[in-house]
Amino acid sequence: MVRLVLVLGDQLTPDVAALRAADKARDVVVMAEVMGEGTSVPHHPQKIALILSAMRKFAVALEGEGWRVAYSRLEDAENSQTISGELLRRAAEFGAAEVLATKPGEWRVLQDLEDLPLTVTVLPDDRFIASEAEFAAWADGRKQLRMEWFYRDMRRKTGLLMEGDQPAGGQWNFDPDNRKPAKTDLLRARPRDAAPDAVVEDVLDMVELRFAHFGRLRPFRWATDRAGALAALADFVADRLPRFGEEQDAMLEGEPFLSHALISPYLNLGLLGPMEVCLAVEDAWKRGDVPIAAAEGFIRQIIGWREYVRGIWWLQGPEYLTRNALGHSRALPEMYWGGESRMACMAAAVGQTRDLAYAHHIQRLMVTGNFALLAGVDPARVHDWYLSVYIDAFEWVEAPNTLGMSQFADGGLLGSKPYVSSGAYIDRMSDHCGGCHYRVKEKTGDRACPFNLLYWHFLTRHRERFKVNPRMGQMYRVWDGMDEGHRERVLAGAERVLARLDAGEVV
Repeated sequence: MVRLVLVLGDQLTPDVAALRAADKARDVVVMAEVMGEGTSVPHHPQKIALILSAMRKFAVALEGEGWRVAYSRLEDAENSQTISGELLRRAAEFGAAEVLATKPGEWRVLQDLEDLPLTVTVLPDDRFIASEAEFAAWADGRKQLRMEWFYRDMRRKTGLLMEGDQPAGGQWNFDPDNRKPAKTDLLRARPRDAAPDAVVEDVLDMVELRFAHFGRLRPFRWATDRAGALAALADFVADRLPRFGEEQDAMLEGEPFLSHALISPYLNLGLLGPMEVCLAVEDAWKRGDVPIAAAEGFIRQIIGWREYVRGIWWLQGPEYLTRNALGHSRALPEMYWGGESRMACMAAAVGQTRDLAYAHHIQRLMVTGNFALLAGVDPARVHDWYLSVYIDAFEWVEAPNTLGMSQFADGGLLGSKPYVSSGAYIDRMSDHCGGCHYRVKEKTGDRACPFNLLYWHFLTRHRERFKVNPRMGQMYRVWDGMDEGHRERVLAGAERVLARLDAGEVV
């Protein structure tokens, strides 16, 4: 009997588990573009265009390999516009009662599959270095989960940057050699754009017609097939990897890419695999083309952090999305959706996000995320925003990064302290402050940087929780040592900023 083989838009590799388990001679691959997924949150138009273009090309590649593919385009009149609806439609069409699927990265989609009146076999997504069971075994019995220890185990497992049982270079972590402050005189190699072909242009026209979401659709620079993804990887390794370590935390006006890889969308779609990416970086180090600090810093992002947050996601279950340990409830300010802001760093990060569907990790963590946390924005609203606006945002990787690392909504499961800072950090790591309406050196008054004011307001309102945190005690001692009148002016200034946010006024 015919079985249906579901391939989702972020499972675009012939090595995905459902395809490996299928029988090319009898089974039918089902792929579907549906409004239910395109509007589950208001996804950035470039993200929608990337996924649909890559899906169409992958379906053609499968047909070229002899697969029978039932492909539903968004504009098809018969399209039910949901994944479950399309599986039911194809089941009736082909007389199928069984579905093979690779585990999706969202609890919502998984639940939809499990609710189908068909026999659904959900296979583990084994495109990762650590399986769910392996991560759960690693986490079992530990009082605290810390990425650094997991990362070291992944280094040992993969052999990446290892010399026998010891780390290459004599240390696991080269952070002291990385993460340098911004320098405006740095030379940069801009990532090469992938020119849209006829398939992509057709998708762009369709997305432009059907999705009026936040974000600019054109120009569209992303690769949409494996060949293009491999070219993007090679471009990064050759031109930007040598400087990646130094520049990975820097922010410069008018320089959205710096030396970042811009391959996370391809990893998360399945067009690239984590080990092939890491081996390419390790090979560049072995050839002497890049310093070990750059290679280690990049590999840690893939086999350390990316694998770690995925493990947390599946370990915690769907209730993780409801976490709000700090009880924050403020609405997301309009400036996140392109409203005016006088803060140069926020305007730059949001404007870049609007135009490119991209911002690097420090812009996300220490600018937009930092401000939302300091201002007490509801973490669910912050999560929805990040999932909506970034081209590489898929819930299994985005939610732990946002709710855990960025917003501390999980109460410290992912990170031992909240990632908050005053304007001094942004001033050190960027050139935004020089041209800003606000004055980063001012601690009180109408022109004081909002980060300066809100930082101390955050620490004050959450003092009972964080005063015993060994990584934060020093900041409370600094606050307690300030003149009482100064403290009152800081808190009053913060209250004015929050009142302006609540009134919808420009900050």
